[in-house]
Amino acid sequence: MENELFRSEVECKRESEEIDFSDEEKNEKGKTAFDCHICGKSFSRKAKLVIHERTHTGEKPYHCEICGKSFSQNNHLTRHKSCVHTGEKPYHCEICDKSFSQNDHLTMHKRAHTGEKPYHCEICGKSFSQNGTLTKHRHVHTGEKPHHCEICGKSFSRNNNLTKHRHVHTGEKPHHCEICGKSFSRNDHLTKHKRVHTGEKPYHCEICGKSFSQNDTLTKHKRVHTGEKPYHCEICGKSFSQNDHLTKHKRVHTGEKPYHCEICGKSFSQNDHLTMHRRVHTGEKPYHCEICGKSFSKNDTLTKHKRVHTGEKLYHCDTSGKSFSQNSQLLNH
Repeated sequence: MENELFRSEVECKRESEEIDFSDEEKNEKGKTAFDCHICGKSFSRKAKLVIHERTHTGEKPYHCEICGKSFSQNNHLTRHKSCVHTGEKPYHCEICDKSFSQNDHLTMHKRAHTGEKPYHCEICGKSFSQNGTLTKHRHVHTGEKPHHCEICGKSFSRNNNLTKHRHVHTGEKPHHCEICGKSFSRNDHLTKHKRVHTGEKPYHCEICGKSFSQNDTLTKHKRVHTGEKPYHCEICGKSFSQNDHLTKHKRVHTGEKPYHCEICGKSFSQNDHLTMHRRVHTGEKPYHCEICGKSFSKNDTLTKHKRVHTGEKLYHCDTSGKSFSQNSQLLNH
């Protein structure tokens, strides 16, 4: 059995490394002759260039007839068939007992336990547990975006980002919520959506302890504490903590009113203003006073009303010293 496992390992490894170049062209003395017209990378053999070009096109011409998975190289398909579809997982992690069909997969897995990161970026010194992850990371420094969308020409540093982008053109939404049936083009969008159902809020503010379901919402929240306002109006110079606040503000200058009432045709610069306006037509009063039960169409009107019960008088006359519960009363005074 041990010899059989050893032969399986050797065969899988050999299949992953061997590529048949016997019928390919090679120039004199093995000098580089074949250049990639997309990124300029050069190869000594045409076969290597053909395989490389598939990193740009995303082409995977070799298909597994058992599971339908596709591969860019025939030897990868061969390895996949022999090492995956047998169901055999002879390589076991002695720490967590997880099993693998290939020894190199076990080796990479062990680094999750040891924390080993043997692949180092020579530019910034950052380390990685897998060589493929290092290769992808290098694009941060080089700015290289070798993966191009054949429909719109947009380029990406990673092939999986290109795959996600293609869904914009195809309209494909392969990721489905098993709770409500809603579909998404990307798995990370589905993950975020599921938190609507679970109530999970994994992102925590280390200053006030408030929790959020999405990391970008936490980032915006932190600006409440830091006072950071990175979004600036190029017309008046006013700054905002969130980009959507800047977008709304710009309409003060442009006069744009993109939100229209379908009943009377009146237009508004902000959607929440349209929402409040609609209550004029519907008579909706969603804000209720818990003391007397009176209802209001606007929350700020409810806030003013509550002062009738509390006796709070926030507005003071500097001349007479008299106080009022509403600003309009102070102005009339």
